[in-house]
Amino acid sequence: MAAPGFWDDPHAAALLTGELKGLNRLLKPVETLDAELDDINVLFELAAEDPELAGELKGRAEAFVTAVADLELRLTLSGPHDSNNAYLTIHAGAGGTESCDWVSMLLRMYTMYLENHGYEVKILDTVQGDEAGFRKVTLHVIGDDAFGYLRGEAGVHRLVRISPFDSAHRRHTSFAAVEVLPEMPEAEEVRIKPEDIRVDTYRASGAGGQHVNKTSSAVRITHIATGIVVQCQNERSQHANRRTATAMLAAKLYLLQERERKEELAHLYSDKGEIAFGSQIRSYVLHPYQMVKDHRTDFETGNAPAVLDGRIEGFIAAYLRGTIKGHG
Repeated sequence: MAAPGFWDDPHAAALLTGELKGLNRLLKPVETLDAELDDINVLFELAAEDPELAGELKGRAEAFVTAVADLELRLTLSGPHDSNNAYLTIHAGAGGTESCDWVSMLLRMYTMYLENHGYEVKILDTVQGDEAGFRKVTLHVIGDDAFGYLRGEAGVHRLVRISPFDSAHRRHTSFAAVEVLPEMPEAEEVRIKPEDIRVDTYRASGAGGQHVNKTSSAVRITHIATGIVVQCQNERSQHANRRTATAMLAAKLYLLQERERKEELAHLYSDKGEIAFGSQIRSYVLHPYQMVKDHRTDFETGNAPAVLDGRIEGFIAAYLRGTIKGHG
């Protein structure tokens, strides 16, 4: 980077500095842990002579073990797009109004998890339910390793509870499908020819004041050959919405090509699977008992309210560690 002419080619320079950033994100914690281990060894020797240091030694040792586990988990993010930003879409499935409300609950869960971990979250598009919640909502998640941590969330999520919309207070089962896509760097984007797509504009809905009712700023792009549809309405500018929608379409087309080489990843970029019984990756049971269980890893917890408040770290860690063993 200090070489003369390094910045003459901004694109190449950006790629190299991005690679350096990714390496430092892994190497810096290793250097920090190595130094901390030296300090703990010294503290151990001192505590042998001064028992009052035992409490400090115990606390630092426990924090060290936690930090090593966190780094180990990060090292599982070795996929080609794991470091990228992500698009996360939640679709309502079987269950009508119940499923639309379930989408809003999952939206809250993911938003709380992501914000608690320092990610920036933007709502790109929403389709309101007829009575409550959303039929579909799409998020743009910005931050280091967003796709890597979220990719295991792709699949069908099942909710069992006493329905707040049922006057008879009966138990209902609802389904929602989560789709996770990496945001593709400009250098990797699929080239999309104008003749291969149909672009429709329409008036945005939802919050935004009078503007949403006066201009057709929302954009929907249909890829004619595959039938893939993406849309964006969060920006005031039609141009900005089109740029975002095009990036989402590029990500879907890229992963569609990968699917031909790795069929088991098909659920990441296809909305055609049935969102109903027998296809769920995780169940959230609120009645007659409380339990959340991932059916791929068997990781479970009885603290369902905490999970719905965004405490999904255990599920994500279990999935990522399972991928190392070939079970993810």
